[in-house]
Amino acid sequence: MLKVSNLHSGYGKTQVLDGIDFEVNKGEIVTLIGANGAGKTTTLKTLCGVIPTMSGKIEFEGRDMTGSSTYDMVETGISMIPEGRQLFPNFTVRDNLIMGSFKRTARPIVRQKMDEVLQIFPRVKERLNQLAGSLSGGEQQMVAIARGMMADPKLLMFDEPSLGLSPILVQQMFDIVRDITNHGVTVLLVEQNVYRTLRLADRGYVLENGAIVISGTGEELLGNAHIKKAYLGH
Repeated sequence: MLKVSNLHSGYGKTQVLDGIDFEVNKGEIVTLIGANGAGKTTTLKTLCGVIPTMSGKIEFEGRDMTGSSTYDMVETGISMIPEGRQLFPNFTVRDNLIMGSFKRTARPIVRQKMDEVLQIFPRVKERLNQLAGSLSGGEQQMVAIARGMMADPKLLMFDEPSLGLSPILVQQMFDIVRDITNHGVTVLLVEQNVYRTLRLADRGYVLENGAIVISGTGEELLGNAHIKKAYLGH
């Protein structure tokens, strides 16, 4: 579904990604793991068109999307749940969800998508008429994910979805990610909780200093000596 080849990108003249290659197949949960500053968020923002590609190639379903705008990326089927939720706090939960259906092909099916996401997030359904800014952190994260799904994405990218959540809500978040794939959405996941992420993911890539240094199945990476030492404290 997604193929990234020799991708270089960064901020202004500062290069962050140094020629990374990876792919995501339809129906998979693929994770990018690495320390702070490794280039994980930069990768997601480049795939969304928020940060321009310096060189390399981004293909989505066989189509060259290199250099495409954020609007075109969303229209093609790529959506992102950003770190920090970034909701509209003074809008109701319902209006936040409707904002997610701005995509041209999502507008005609807004009621269908609303019903679908509210089945996944019953707590969100209870809060539809409340201001998004009045919700707890966990509830806001659920609204952010539900909003991303309103765009009817083929590939949904998560940037640190469990950040700031209690341990119980962290487990719920991982259950939700799995549930989303059961609804036919492919997932690219950036997450600080490396152990839970690798248990969940089909495959993973390790980013260090803007380069991919290790890749494999989630199970293989959990057993990797370098990852145990660097990320799992073993």
